[in-house]
Amino acid sequence: MRTPLLAAILLLVGNSTPAAQATPAPPQVAAQATPTPPQVADESAIRAALTAQVAAWNGADIPTFMQGYEDSPDTTFIGASIGKGFRPILERYQRNYSNPAQMGILTFNDLEVRLLPSTCGKTEFAVVTGRFHLERKEKGEAKKDDGIFSLVWRKGPHGWKILLDHTS
Repeated sequence: MRTPLLAAILLLVGNSTPAAQATPAPPQVAAQATPTPPQVADESAIRAALTAQVAAWNGADIPTFMQGYEDSPDTTFIGASIGKGFRPILERYQRNYSNPAQMGILTFNDLEVRLLPSTCGKTEFAVVTGRFHLERKEKGEAKKDDGIFSLVWRKGPHGWKILLDHTS
């Protein structure tokens, strides 16, 4: 009687071992995701482009400021109205800020850069939100000195460029 009982125990133990070995361990979840080097480089490139825009604006250089925008007929600016196309947006800036006193000194605050990777993991788009302030003594067509903005950026052959600017 001992032999069948021993055989049954060995059979149970023998059958449970492979199952235990086949069960994968639960995946470990990192406490905090660390940005990969391409993500850091992309965010740095966008922030550098914004810094260059501020420097150009504060130097009363609208054409250089506009280098942050994609030179495309589809580039869009949304403010009090919707403007489409790089050239019309450039002309609007030149008309509304016709001299250095009207341009004043630009600052950006509360910047948040959000990279938007595609399903394949490649990052081609980003959204930037923040606040702007103009310190100036003279106003032209543009009356607003403070506001918020959201920018949609695309990474293309000429680097990161603004496709859509919604400023209010």
